[in-house]
Amino acid sequence: MKKDTLTVKELAAELRMSPKSIQRAYRKEKIPVQWLGRMARFDLAEVRRAMERNGRSRTRRLNGNNGRAGATAGQGRRRAQQKRPRSVKRGRNFQGSLRRMS
Repeated sequence: MKKDTLTVKELAAELRMSPKSIQRAYRKEKIPVQWLGRMARFDLAEVRRAMERNGRSRTRRLNGNNGRAGATAGQGRRRAQQKRPRSVKRGRNFQGSLRRMS
């Protein structure tokens, strides 16, 4: 007999996600949660429907429909930003100028 509700760890294993991601999703109300006292429980079918409705590509990738997989090598958000010179002096050059000349 299959359980009708899953815990955070069981849902994370089923969806191949981290438990922290599951917690983040139900706190932001992106997936439905049922509370039994202080224990969060999830219906797998409802969670999958909600993830599809919210446009989560994770379930599509797990089911074989390989859509947008994310940033490819060298095209991440941090790499796209141009390097700007630091506004604060740091390191060896700054410490050298602070030394007193005797």
